[in-house]
Parts: sequence; C-alpha cells; structure tokens
Amino acid sequence: MTSPTVSSLARSTVAALLGAALVAVTGSAFAQAKAAAKPLQGQVVKLAWIDPLSGLMAPVGNNQLKSWQFAAEKFNQNNAAGVKFEVTGIDNKLSPTESLNALKSATDQGIRYIIQGNGSSVALALIDAINKYNERNPGKEVIYLNEAAVDPDLTNSKCSYWHFRYDADTTMKMEAMTTFMKDQKDIQKVYLFNQNYSHGQQVAKYAKEYLKRKRPDIQIVGEELHPLAQVRDFAPYIAKIKASGADSVITGNWGSDLALLVKAAGEGGYTGKFFTYYTGVTGTPTALGHNGSGKVFQVAYAAANMGGLYDQWGLEFKQKYNDDFYTGAIYRMLESLSLAMAQTKSTDPVKVAAALEGMKWKSMFGGEVEMRRADHQLQQPLYITVWRPVGGKFTYSIENTGMTLATVAEYPNYVSSTPTSCQMKRPPSS
Repeated sequence: MTSPTVSSLARSTVAALLGAALVAVTGSAFAQAKAAAKPLQGQVVKLAWIDPLSGLMAPVGNNQLKSWQFAAEKFNQNNAAGVKFEVTGIDNKLSPTESLNALKSATDQGIRYIIQGNGSSVALALIDAINKYNERNPGKEVIYLNEAAVDPDLTNSKCSYWHFRYDADTTMKMEAMTTFMKDQKDIQKVYLFNQNYSHGQQVAKYAKEYLKRKRPDIQIVGEELHPLAQVRDFAPYIAKIKASGADSVITGNWGSDLALLVKAAGEGGYTGKFFTYYTGVTGTPTALGHNGSGKVFQVAYAAANMGGLYDQWGLEFKQKYNDDFYTGAIYRMLESLSLAMAQTKSTDPVKVAAALEGMKWKSMFGGEVEMRRADHQLQQPLYITVWRPVGGKFTYSIENTGMTLATVAEYPNYVSSTPTSCQMKRPPSS
C-alpha cells in the first residue's frame, strides 16, 4: 500500500493510456480479449466490499471504500469488457462474525463478487464460508477478491479456487524486506512487534526464519504480540523496546495500531529504525510527521512517485477527497476482471475464475504481473521505500506532511516470489 505523486501526463492522454493498460495482455490465451470490441458493453457488475467502517480501523476502511468507488468510475469510462462496475460497501466492524452476516446480505442481493482485505482472520472465515456457499448453490457461485489480507495460509493450507489474492503475502514481503535488511550492517538487534492474530503471528514467524538464514548474526532481543485495534497508548511498549537495546523494529501493524505506535516512538525518544508493511496507510504518515526521516521503511507492491497513470489518478483522487490513494490492488483487480470478462464474454464468476487462473497482463503500474494458477497468489514486483522529506523526483506529499516514501530498492517478480504448498481443489468443470 502506498501513495501516488505528480505525473507529467496531460489529461487528454488519460483515456488512451487506460485503454492501452487494460489491453496490454500477454500470451495467446488473451489475444481475443485484446482484439474484442467491448463484448459486454453497459452490463452492470456488482461488487460487495466488506471491511471496517466503524471502530479504530474505520479511517482505513473509509479511505478504501472511496478508493474503490473512485477506481470504478475510472474503469467504467473505459475497460476491456465494456462493463460497469458498481461497488456496495458493507461495514463488518473488523469482525469475522459480522463479515459472514455481510456475505449473506450480499448473496441475498445477488452480488457475486466479494471484496475484503483488512484482517486475515476475517479472510479465513470468508474463504470457508464461500467454499461452502458455492458447493450448496451451483449456478450462483461467488468469487472472493482479496485486496490486503496477507496471511500465507490463505494461499497455502487454506487455498481456495474461489479466492484470488492481489496483495503480496507475508512471506513475499518478508523475503524482500530481509533481503534489504541483510545489507544494512548497522542492524544488529531487532525487536518483533505485531498484532496478536494470524497476520501478526506470521510476520514474527517469518522474520525470525528469514533473518536467521540471511543474517544469523542479528539478535532478536524482544518479541511482542498485542491485541488488534484495542491499544490506545503504546508508550509502555516503546519503553520495553528501548530497554531491550533494539536498533530496529519489524512490525506488520496497520491502521491505528501503527499510527499510535510510531507516535509513541517519537514522543518516547526511540531513535531506531522501523521496518513496516503499512507506513503509507491512513493516519500513520500524519502520526510520523517529520519524525523518523530516513529511519522508517516500508515494503509494498507499489511505491510513491511511480509516474504514469497511477500518479495522475492519485492526484485526481487527492483533489476530490483530500486523501491519498494507496490500495493499488484495486486497479489490478479491475484490470484483471475486465480482461477475464472480455475474454470469456461473460460476467459469470465460474467463467471469470477460470480465466483469472494463470492470467498474465501488463498492469498500469509495476509492469507484467501474473495470477499464479497453483494458488491464486498474484506475482508482482515489490518495493522498499523510506520516509523522507519531499524533494528531487520524490515530490508527492503524503497526507500533506511535506514527507514522502522514496524508493530505495525494487525486487522483480522472481525475487519476491515464494513457494506454495497449495493443493488446489478445482470444480469438475474447470
């Protein structure tokens, strides 16, 4: 997750560039989609977005719902299939139980595309429920599009034919992060600080495993798991981190749990480095302000100041909402959906799922990406960025702070890719 920047593209070129981005597919399987003339022109595709719109994580959810609605408007102007995307937001309060209620509400309305990402515990519940629903309701199957839940189990032991993940999972992000960290010789003592649910537990697990392999001299001097979206004062935790002598912290925290953590670090005088997944997400940039310059790093599948249409739309989003667009997975979801629908000349999730498997396409940012057939995990480049003042080619001010996330390393698909143990069970007709 990250934010866009100023683009040199003139507005007059936007429609043409979008058309090019959506049809720049690779492989003979999509040659027909490239040549097709909008086979489903005007057909409405309804998507249900199920994520938090209340509670401590509401700012993230509200940003992402606006992002979905903004992106849908853009793609409705021009996409490979000619369909019209319609996004309905449902508040799940970050609760698996509430999410299952939201899923029932969506299917009762005939919505067959489900979007979720905030919370791997929610994602695990949805995968199980959607598998059962599709078994019981042939002809009414739904697809689950995962924009941000990164627990590796989701595309390994819990992999599902109906689930497609567009974010990079924790193993992929940790592979890139620790590859970068191994060359930072000033890193000697690391503290693992994470939310106490599947995602946070996996961040800690793979950080230890990968650092041991790449930098066995690094000491893990502390490990903490705290309640998700419940802590309001992180000062006691910062005191423990300082007392441990850690020069660096690895955290998968997001939303208020990261914003309040870095705020407490600044107030508590902690001067070590932070290696994060979600520095660019709502609230954390403002909490950082000018603190942490050169010391707060993020690993993500997109980077600020990428250029091109990604930046152009980011500026438009900011002008419209005075907010930052950082969930780039939304664009890739709509790209791939429109391409799959164009190829199959259908909006039927069964046909679309079959077309998504193994799809390769040139995305509007980051070059060629691939939805790996084996486990439905998107293969994509990853970027390491650092928090620093705007300047030079890094001109986008995140949350109007005068600061940005500047790219310091890029890892192509083959570097960030990690193995899968998925034993995919496909429907007989697939």
